[in-house]
Amino acid sequence: MANLDSIDRRLLSELQAEGRVTNVELAARVGLTAPPCLRRVRALEEGGIIRGYHADLDGAKLGFAITVFAMVSLKSQAEDALRGFEEHMRTLPEVRECHMLNGEIDFILKIVAKDLQSFQEFLTSRLTVAPNVGSVKTSLTIRTAKQLPGVPLE
Repeated sequence: MANLDSIDRRLLSELQAEGRVTNVELAARVGLTAPPCLRRVRALEEGGIIRGYHADLDGAKLGFAITVFAMVSLKSQAEDALRGFEEHMRTLPEVRECHMLNGEIDFILKIVAKDLQSFQEFLTSRLTVAPNVGSVKTSLTIRTAKQLPGVPLE
């Protein structure tokens, strides 16, 4: 874990909540002047703690009404097979997240689709036929009660 002081943690908390805040506003929120604030943010970026900035898009308003979680079991858990699956998932834009798990399921995927038919097409023509896939179990989300980026910071 990085050695962060309370100001660094406040900077991270503010940026995680609002990535477009100006440096001047950010500095005021954490009790710094602009130059040291910018230096600290740059150090957090260079240290890899801040990996990037992005807009939080409303998928439904952009036509992606379906979110599905898929639990994937592979035929082989050899390292080259795991890496091959991960590489293939990186090529599929519908797969928004891919996490390797401990236990009987090898991977959990977060997948978005425009509708049920396009998800079904994706499932049968692109996911279940992927190399080394043994089985896929899917769960369609009904609603989302909480969706926060990042990690809790105090």
